[in-house]
Amino acid sequence: MAAETVDISNAMVTAPATLGDWLVVAPVAIPLVFGAVLLMVRHETRFHAGLAIAGLMATFAANVGLLERVLSEGPQAMTMGRWLPPFGISFAADALGASLALVATLVAIVCAIYATKEIDATGRRYGFYPFMLLMMAGVGGSFLTGDVFNLYVWFEVFLISSFGMLVLGSTHRQLDGATKYAILNLVGTTLFLTATAFLYGTFGTLNMADIAGKVDAMRDTGPLMTLTVLYLLAFGMKAAAFPLNFWLPASYHTPSIVTAALFGGVLTKVGVYAMMRILVMLFPVERAVLADLIAWVAAGTMVLGIMGALAQSDIRRVLGFVVISGVGVMMAGVALGTEAGLTGTVLYAFHSIIAMTALYLLAGVMNGLGGSYSLHELSGLYRNYPLLAAFALLLVLSAAGLPPASGLWPKVILVRASLDAGLPWLSFAILLTGLLTTVAMGRVFILTIWRQTAKPAENDTVVAGRPAVGYAALAMLSLPILLLGLYPEPLIRIATVSATGLLEASSYLGAVFPMEAQP
Repeated sequence: MAAETVDISNAMVTAPATLGDWLVVAPVAIPLVFGAVLLMVRHETRFHAGLAIAGLMATFAANVGLLERVLSEGPQAMTMGRWLPPFGISFAADALGASLALVATLVAIVCAIYATKEIDATGRRYGFYPFMLLMMAGVGGSFLTGDVFNLYVWFEVFLISSFGMLVLGSTHRQLDGATKYAILNLVGTTLFLTATAFLYGTFGTLNMADIAGKVDAMRDTGPLMTLTVLYLLAFGMKAAAFPLNFWLPASYHTPSIVTAALFGGVLTKVGVYAMMRILVMLFPVERAVLADLIAWVAAGTMVLGIMGALAQSDIRRVLGFVVISGVGVMMAGVALGTEAGLTGTVLYAFHSIIAMTALYLLAGVMNGLGGSYSLHELSGLYRNYPLLAAFALLLVLSAAGLPPASGLWPKVILVRASLDAGLPWLSFAILLTGLLTTVAMGRVFILTIWRQTAKPAENDTVVAGRPAVGYAALAMLSLPILLLGLYPEPLIRIATVSATGLLEASSYLGAVFPMEAQP
């Protein structure tokens, strides 16, 4: 009896994937491969920094190619195992995910370069660079996955690797901070997983495009408001939003400064990204119902966060609270849910990733030159290190949202969007936060840079030749900060395309479910 021919065209991809399609997964695959290589040469620690930087540069190049393809052709998708969605696990890259992955990789390269002097042989032997590459794979996977459960998986990937980076050194303070970080993030992870289980039980799928296509039909029968609230709680904790932000200032000051820079610059933005992706794209009606609540949470996060910074005397703790305050500013755009509001949020995320990383690295350079992170002990750096003072002034202006630095335009857009939405109190909260940030960061600048000591620091002769790598890292990050402040139009266009893609998800759905394969 002749064997029957089985038509698999409705379930599987029969055409070969083009080289361009592989760009969708390359930003995740490349750091995983380089991380595995580093494990294979784990005893040859002298090669770790070079291999890690090479891997991150290759990842950056893949991100550039992916973003260019997305901007020119629209969202791109690839489904694993040749299965058609929703049967296979999809990666889907739109302007939002691709641009955030690109900026995150940029700061990771700078941190890897800074770590060549910050991380000693023991830290390399215990796996700093493999952990770093694994973390960036998790971050890239979170930005590019098209499946809610795999968003959870990639969250776990970068959280597990971040635990390893936190405890590197095994000091009492690091173990204490890592314990708080782990326990409180486990609570957020449990909420995330619980919500995802309910989501699957409701929709029978976890493919984001599939859910977006079915959500209107499920609105009268599914517990969509419950799902939205659970995700808001989970991502609010991941992003360190008030009142779930207490884990961040308890842990971010404990690891090495380059680890804190990477965490402060990148990790909370993954939580904000997930909030935008789930609440705005998948549950827009429910988000609109919760808009006032989200707006008050945003205002509380930004104002109370920066008030916490005013109460600190350790630069790392000051920056931890500035990170929290920035999360509130980004949540303001999520609360507004308009194209202008979301554009401001995305643009602020670009700014915050770069500026917060630079501020932490600035603190590291200041500690190397002055021997302390304390505002009571550091002083007079301007006299001996005028270039450091110039970097510090630019970064203070950036954090405060003042020209000519990058923080200005996102806040201008968000203030205007809040006024257009009839929420002048939210505009006031954003402006008040800018004023308080100016005071908090100006206090740091005056005490550490401008205030003069009666005599030169005792260790000036010891450290005078050390800051070259730190200066190089600060220069690499100061350039995009200045460009975003002086010529913001290209990034504003990318942010606008990102916001439009969240509000009008038809192109995203079309990339995952091509018309000839629409279910």
